[in-house]
Amino acid sequence: MKALILKETKSQLVLEERDELAPASGQVVVKLSAAALNRRDYWITQGMYPGLTLPVVLGSDGVGVVSKLGHGVEQSWAGQEVIINPGWDWGDNNQFQSDDFHILGMPVDGTFAEEVVVPVEYLHAAPPHLQSTQSAAIPLAGVTAYRALFTQAELSLGDNVLVTGAGGGVATFVIQYAVAAGANVFVTSSSEEKIAQAIGLGAKGGFDYTDNDWGKQILTEAGMMNVVIDSAGGANYAELLKLAAPGGRIVNYGATTGPPEQIDLFKVFWKQLSLKGSTMGSPDDFTAMLKFIDSHQIEPVIDSVIPLAGANDAFAKMKSSDQFGKLVLEI
Repeated sequence: MKALILKETKSQLVLEERDELAPASGQVVVKLSAAALNRRDYWITQGMYPGLTLPVVLGSDGVGVVSKLGHGVEQSWAGQEVIINPGWDWGDNNQFQSDDFHILGMPVDGTFAEEVVVPVEYLHAAPPHLQSTQSAAIPLAGVTAYRALFTQAELSLGDNVLVTGAGGGVATFVIQYAVAAGANVFVTSSSEEKIAQAIGLGAKGGFDYTDNDWGKQILTEAGMMNVVIDSAGGANYAELLKLAAPGGRIVNYGATTGPPEQIDLFKVFWKQLSLKGSTMGSPDDFTAMLKFIDSHQIEPVIDSVIPLAGANDAFAKMKSSDQFGKLVLEI
């Protein structure tokens, strides 16, 4: 089988021929039809991820057909089109992942290949209303968005929701989920084009965070926010505390611009704000996400579909942050 191998950090992936895979007991081999990039994959290539183990086949998102069954796996899985939950060994506590939690695609070989080995417990039927390239866009970003918005922020009908950094995979799913759930969604971006695309998905407005008064613009035009979903942190975090309504929930699933310079604790306790972190999602989150996607017939936003052999071009695009939505590899 063909597989894309990362042999050294800060180098391109290499397409190689490898032996076909065989499942152990309780595992299956999935013959992949599509995979998708996540920011995690890029950070790994740059050596900016803990516990690097190289060489490795990257890729957490994947969709395909079950081609081989290990001992003890029900025969009914054979030939099924499946979507893979990439978050393994979450543990028994839905509130927090266990010390054994890890993500498919490092240290375990992932989905940037023609085949991948997966424990059967992490398989789900692929959404029937989606093509394989669309389904492949869902797993990591989709469940991260779902947990942040519903499990952690406890979104309610009619909430005002601010999504920072419109355009990324997780942020795009948050926009789609929140709109589908009946929230009033607003976004920030430094790109007018991305703001327009977010409005096309149902957001009510967008604001350029490079403007000095972007926070005041939001308060004037949209009001205070019941929920803020943020991946940036950094200097703008202080503005989010101002924008949050009393009883508001601010959820962070990343800190791409670093830690906040300061946190005004007076605002936190006086406004009774909840500041929460969120990473990936539990098995329950993944199951609930797929049910939500099916019931609302959500179609993931695809920036572009690229052949497996062109994955390095996709990484270059992710580095420049030009994309809106997911970068998908067709296998």
